[in-house]
Amino acid sequence: MAAAAVGRAVNSAKHALAAGQSIAILLHKRSFLGLPSENILACGRAPSSFIEHRNSTLDVTGLANGRLSLLRFMGSQPGNLDLVAKTENDSIGESVEEIYEKMLKSVEAKTMPPNAWLWSLIGSCNTREDIKLLFKMLQSLRIFRLSKLRINSNFNCHLCLRVTEACVRANSLDYGMKALWKHNVYGITPTIASAHYMLRHAKKNNDTKLMVDIMKLLSRNSLPLQAGTADIVFSICYNAKRWDLISKFSKVFVQADVKLHRATFDSWMEFAAKMGDPLAIWEIEKLRTNAIKHHTVSSAFSCAKGFLLEGKPASAATIINALNENLPDDKKPNIAGELQLLVSEWPLEILKRFKENERKVISSMMAASLNKDILSMISSLKDMGLEVLVDFQEIKC
Repeated sequence: MAAAAVGRAVNSAKHALAAGQSIAILLHKRSFLGLPSENILACGRAPSSFIEHRNSTLDVTGLANGRLSLLRFMGSQPGNLDLVAKTENDSIGESVEEIYEKMLKSVEAKTMPPNAWLWSLIGSCNTREDIKLLFKMLQSLRIFRLSKLRINSNFNCHLCLRVTEACVRANSLDYGMKALWKHNVYGITPTIASAHYMLRHAKKNNDTKLMVDIMKLLSRNSLPLQAGTADIVFSICYNAKRWDLISKFSKVFVQADVKLHRATFDSWMEFAAKMGDPLAIWEIEKLRTNAIKHHTVSSAFSCAKGFLLEGKPASAATIINALNENLPDDKKPNIAGELQLLVSEWPLEILKRFKENERKVISSMMAASLNKDILSMISSLKDMGLEVLVDFQEIKC
């Protein structure tokens, strides 16, 4: 009796797969081959990470284990494994339109399309028209899941990332932004990982407008900011020379109590030094010391520049000397390079921030002051016993 029941169940699964139907149609049964209903779904098509039945949601690990369990039962008959493999690969080589039409016919026939078809649809999207069909299908699947399968939950987080990648690949960023909406008709669960993918695209293209729009979406949809988010945002602002934006978003991250990475503090402080803003340097340094104990070469030299801007060359020399004493031997050569950049490039970077009419009046005064203080700092470093190898002819103040 038990053997006959197992045989009938296996045959039911085979027929459903052969017809291109989802194993979800078997969910009205409480068990299948002695396995829980989660494992019934797992015998569908991989990857199966976005399928949920009416009572539970599958994760990737559960899917893998469940799929293996079922295949062990079906593996006794060679044709069964061939059938599963065929179903997983039956969309390869098809166009987006063909996959969409095939899925649409399945939905119209009131059967859930195999999830492998959806993954194939996502992976095949390369144009804006493809993305439109993808989102149209996602909305249809969302309605089908609600009305026929009684599944109220969204697809899982992994789907959001893959959809976002497809939108960026197809240069349809407005649809990618829709994937970050908390409340949407597509069943997409927005994630910070998807936002990071779009932010990296903005960084690659030096697109500050896209970055601003994404940050607004994160705020409106209550997506949690992370240290990785700050890394990308600060990098975009630094590369685009947008001090106004880094000042704005730094407040957002600080208020959200995000623990910034060491490299983020370095770029933030370096930007403040290039702007010639000692007050900003000390504000950032206060935040940095609360989070990170030791200086990096970059943060120490930013502080030294802050002292030079305040006319305190002895204090600038002291912090560089302290850095030299505490820095590992393999990193000490970096000090000479940073010292040369301070002498030859940093003063010009400060003067560039002034407008042309201001530069004529201010530059001569500031240049003279910086030149004097830099020479005094180098003299102090020599008095402290630090070997200073600087080309004084490159002092461009």
